[in-house]
Amino acid sequence: MDTVRVVVADDNQQLRDMIAEYLQAQEGMDVVGTAGDGTEAVRLVQEEEPDVLICDMIMPHMDGYGVLEHLTKLHLNKRPSVIALTALGRDDFIARAINLGAHYYMVKPFDFMTLAQRVFEAVGENERAQEMLTHLQPAREHGSEDNPEARIANLFLTVGIPAHIKGYQYLREAVKMVLEEPELLGRITKELYPGIAHRFGTTSSKVERAIRHAIEVAWNRGRIEALDEAFGKNVCSLDDKPTNGEFIALVSDRLRIKESA
Repeated sequence: MDTVRVVVADDNQQLRDMIAEYLQAQEGMDVVGTAGDGTEAVRLVQEEEPDVLICDMIMPHMDGYGVLEHLTKLHLNKRPSVIALTALGRDDFIARAINLGAHYYMVKPFDFMTLAQRVFEAVGENERAQEMLTHLQPAREHGSEDNPEARIANLFLTVGIPAHIKGYQYLREAVKMVLEEPELLGRITKELYPGIAHRFGTTSSKVERAIRHAIEVAWNRGRIEALDEAFGKNVCSLDDKPTNGEFIALVSDRLRIKESA
């Protein structure tokens, strides 16, 4: 197979775009469409006849399980191999996706290079998948785990912070700043919030409130399994929401650990 044709379906536009950009940068891959919901994903599969569909399991209008069921009912001449994405790694969720025809199941946050390898493996291109290990650097600048933006976005997605709220942007900036200068954790109100406020043309108090709101959104969703997956078992409790500083420290420490692993 000369080129693997891929459709990417995920309701998080930022992650969807990063996946598409990264895969498009790989030799032998062509992203022929992206979708923000299950209905659009099914339409693209019918129209573009991709070799691989990367599909989030939680999407509006039709979730990933519904997409898998529709692909079976449509009796397509060319059914794509499906890589299922999810923020939760529960065994029953995984078993259901596999039973419905998914070839691989990847839990967010995931390494973009590993995803690209799975794309090749899903169509039987195992040699190409292995070749990626010896050609990492040129392609990784587009969004792999060497890219702080990608790692932060994946982690926020896992814990349930939506990309469209202000607090997401401010938190992302806060984590980036702390990764570069850890001492800022001791100067949150005097330097961190003012620095973010200056970059976004707002006030320190609005930055503080927006970040607090973003953390509340994540905790109110009650996704304790996802929180534990992101930060480690028994670190998080739905009854003990962290302060802004504690959350920024958790994220920063987690990213440093993954970076040094």
